[in-house]
Amino acid sequence: MRDLVNVFKALADSMRLRILKMLEKKRMCVCELTAVLKIKQSSVSHHLKILKDAGLVNDVRDGLWIDYELAREKYNDYAPGLLKELNSWLKDDAKIVKDIKMAKKVDRKDICNS
Repeated sequence: MRDLVNVFKALADSMRLRILKMLEKKRMCVCELTAVLKIKQSSVSHHLKILKDAGLVNDVRDGLWIDYELAREKYNDYAPGLLKELNSWLKDDAKIVKDIKMAKKVDRKDICNS
């Protein structure tokens, strides 16, 4: 039951839902997420840790970068099913639509220090 509670807690935050919806579209690094969400890098990292601990996202090294993506492997019995359901939710939410548009345009080469 602990795994299910952790997944629901992770999903019970609008900022984390916004992150997940962007990650449905593409892998993103912390600085890209920070640019879209307009919150501190430490806050984005905190949200990503919660999502990762719940089995909803993975981090992937890409050279000097660490990208985040939706979890591909099964971490627990609940995360994959809820990610699948989430894919069809919030499609018409104005904030989500705006985030996804911005996420498609954001480029780490323009905003991140290497």
